[in-house]
Amino acid sequence: MAQSKKQQKVIEELDRRINMCREFAGEWVRFNQILSAFRTPGVDKAMLEKEFLRVKSRVARSFSVLRETLQQDSKIEATLMNIVYTSTDLDSVHAQSEVAVKKLQAEWNRALMSIEETLGLLENKKARAEAGEKVLLLSAGGDMGGGRGGGGLSEKNKKNLIILVVVIAVIAVMALVPDIRNMYVDAIKSFLPRK
Repeated sequence: MAQSKKQQKVIEELDRRINMCREFAGEWVRFNQILSAFRTPGVDKAMLEKEFLRVKSRVARSFSVLRETLQQDSKIEATLMNIVYTSTDLDSVHAQSEVAVKKLQAEWNRALMSIEETLGLLENKKARAEAGEKVLLLSAGGDMGGGRGGGGLSEKNKKNLIILVVVIAVIAVMALVPDIRNMYVDAIKSFLPRK
């Protein structure tokens, strides 16, 4: 089944987001590899430290961009950045107690699982879009494919709002103007059975 241009744009955008998420996951895995390799005997610690700071910088730069791009599709835990912030350098990380390092690795793993969950959601959404299903895909600048976003009220909602305002105004006039209120109250009483 051939997709419309709009549907094709949605699929292309999902593909872009999946690639962004995969790249971020790769950087996050590299972050842990460097963290773990630091204690390996004979390793060039200066080179690892330099690479660690470079990866840490890339993770920090791409984190907020990725979350903003993905919006409601992002399941990436915000605690991920706490790991980056507290891991100032490899020496200070490994100077901590072994329990603290294990806790850091457990938090890293939880963050990786949230990245993988996000990636799975995006891949599922792309597969559904490729199958012809309309999927909601919000962009940082508004709407893309699915719903209406950023364009204000639809025509139907505008009409409903106008009708609601007019009805409320009529009720307010009836309640506030004694002659009109009495006229409607008398009319209603005339329809009710008398005792």
